[in-house]
Amino acid sequence: MNLAFRCFILVSLLTSSLLHAQSFTQTIRGTVVDQSLQTPLPGAAVTLLNSSPLKGASTDASGQFRLTQVPVGRQTLQISVVGYKTATLQNITVDAGKELVLTVSLEEAVSQLSEVTVKPTVDKDKPLNEMATVSARTFSVEETQKFAAAVNDPARMATAYAGVVGADDGGNSIVIRGNAPNGLLWRMEGVEIPNPNHFSNLGAAGGGISILSAQLLANSDFLTGAFPAEYGNALSGVFDLKLRRGNTTKREYTIQAGVLGVDLAAEGPIAKGYGGSFLVNYRYSTLGLISKLGVDIGTGDRVFQDLSFNVYLPTRKAGTFTLFGFGGLSSSKIDAPADSTKWSSDYDSYNEDFRANTGAIGLTHTLPIGRKAVLKTVLLASGYENRYRSARLEPAFDYTPSERNDESFLTQKRILSTTLTYKLTPRHTFRTGLIGAQLRYDLSQKSWEAERQRLLTRVRVNDQTSTLQAFGQWNYRLSEQLTMNAGVHYLHLALNGTSSLEPRGSVRWAFSPDKSVSLGYGLHSQLQNPATYFVLPAEPSENTASNRNLGFSRSHQYVLAYDQRLNSRSDGPPLRLKVETYYQHLVNIPISAGQHDAFSIINQFDGLTDRPLINTGIGRNYGLELTLEQFLIQAASGNSLYFLLSSSLYSSEYQGSDQIWRSTRWNGRHAQSLLIGREWVSGANVFGINLKMSYYGGYRYTPVAIAESKRLGETVFVDDQSYTEQLPEYLRPDIRLSWKKNRTHSTRTLSLDLQNAINRKNVFGYYFDPASGLVRTSYANGLIPVLSYRVAF
Repeated sequence: MNLAFRCFILVSLLTSSLLHAQSFTQTIRGTVVDQSLQTPLPGAAVTLLNSSPLKGASTDASGQFRLTQVPVGRQTLQISVVGYKTATLQNITVDAGKELVLTVSLEEAVSQLSEVTVKPTVDKDKPLNEMATVSARTFSVEETQKFAAAVNDPARMATAYAGVVGADDGGNSIVIRGNAPNGLLWRMEGVEIPNPNHFSNLGAAGGGISILSAQLLANSDFLTGAFPAEYGNALSGVFDLKLRRGNTTKREYTIQAGVLGVDLAAEGPIAKGYGGSFLVNYRYSTLGLISKLGVDIGTGDRVFQDLSFNVYLPTRKAGTFTLFGFGGLSSSKIDAPADSTKWSSDYDSYNEDFRANTGAIGLTHTLPIGRKAVLKTVLLASGYENRYRSARLEPAFDYTPSERNDESFLTQKRILSTTLTYKLTPRHTFRTGLIGAQLRYDLSQKSWEAERQRLLTRVRVNDQTSTLQAFGQWNYRLSEQLTMNAGVHYLHLALNGTSSLEPRGSVRWAFSPDKSVSLGYGLHSQLQNPATYFVLPAEPSENTASNRNLGFSRSHQYVLAYDQRLNSRSDGPPLRLKVETYYQHLVNIPISAGQHDAFSIINQFDGLTDRPLINTGIGRNYGLELTLEQFLIQAASGNSLYFLLSSSLYSSEYQGSDQIWRSTRWNGRHAQSLLIGREWVSGANVFGINLKMSYYGGYRYTPVAIAESKRLGETVFVDDQSYTEQLPEYLRPDIRLSWKKNRTHSTRTLSLDLQNAINRKNVFGYYFDPASGLVRTSYANGLIPVLSYRVAF
């Protein structure tokens, strides 16, 4: 691999040496706003550090600034205004292809003395939401592009963080602190959105490929526990996504082609002198394009396309409007060969047709009320459609297909959200909101029942309901060193009248300039998979309890955190150590009703089951997490080094209706990740290498009951041994190589991601193969090279 990397750099250098060396510059523009209200701050001083002569600008009445003739490469900005803490943005990337447009949030100082001098802040991992004190951090679009195997996907990128592990190499579902993958909440522009991934299932929070385009995302927050009061209907984590605005002064474009797909993005002003802008991105899968050309791409290949956009519409007196949205279409089809000699296992005898479509469109309105309050209203309409059919070819009947599954799920949601943020003083900030949602669903599921040897209808409903959420929270800054957050969240489901009142709170004490401790608590609740509420009995005559009255799954979460900056020099490489310990007590977990067994909904990927349930299950997750992170810092030579080391020791356990404590499916006990990278600058060229090493304990599994599996012709597990066995340790190295070339008015980036670079066979699970009568092993993905080329101009 070392030789390959040297060759990669050598070829790039030889190519670049053919071009005349030039010094490229670009423009940095942006807006400086108050952190709590997001209102503009006029008169802020913006300074380009390390420039000679010193280059600077001031924000105008709308909080906007402009710096021209800024050399490309990594630069550092310092922003200051009287009464606010000075912010230092280190190592922001300036490229020749596009103007750099920033939104800088400043935190108001507690002391309002005009002569006060506040030490600059360089907390790059600090969340954007000032009310998120524990288990929260910000992430950038650059990280989704730079981290090995992230491939512009926030969920895959997050597996580098402590407490976060991938649930399946074939998708981007993540396990956070031992919780089920479907416990994750996705939000965009302050409102809940449907799962933004291709090839997803109903109720899941992940899929095969992210729909979201890195072209649209701005810096966003990722939370892993004890969330502030504004977040509801989630148990494990939150992606709180922010969208960037398109360039308001000039048209810019991006073209990207690679193994995954071909992207086309455009942005620019709506009209000259107006101040509004548009930003749009469209992508079509590479395999889909090849098939359109008449090339046979084989069976089982995945085809997808997606569109995402953000339109910024400011007004003079009526506030600011934005229109945003995304949509994705995905499908996969497998046609089994009508020749049993070509089948290596029973799965090869199945035809499968899978389709998943999802999308959302939203309108936001932000209205300042005086100088101390802002009202933000969001109206969003979203939908999800899933269709899955499978049939088994029967050799005894001339390979006639015999239907095995028929699922059709359609859900629609309309959300109206309004949030008022009021800053009484620099010490006291209040935020309150109301979220109403109307849910419509048309759900149908038929599945093969091996015992009865026929298809059974397990779900069939066409209905609607609604949810209501309300929250209030208070941020109290007793001093520059001591901050307290307190709030409450309310969640109500009209379907069965279930309600939950959830207290939240946290406190942070910075007892020295470089050290702080934080403590947080929250009660969190989550609805069940919509199809689970409407499960039908296997036989109409069966007297089984309905799942319609199921309550919310709930989790009491406690977090204690310690954060320290290890290097004392404020101008040195930001090196931070963070340690968090947590305990989560899960209650009201759906388990089997009317029988004693080991089943619990927390062991499911998507929370979907066809059995009758009752809310009497419990669980517990506890652990210790360590993060050591050095943010990228550019040396005088132009070279830069960064790394992120995360380690977790944890336990995840539960009780089914048999009241026996067991490991959950996700209880790997430990997880370690090392991400390290370096950049080399040579003139207008930037060469990068990023290595990610993931090592964690295998997930739990249940042994196969071989005799019963042979009798029924499908996999049957030994229930009283549920999750008693553990898969082998998981090890996967990923490598990313990149070459960025700045030219006049354009930036070109060539990258190669080698996922599972050593082609290690990590065990995913075990299943019974009826064709051979043996228990077989299924493996995670092997080596996957992802080549990409992007041009921004």
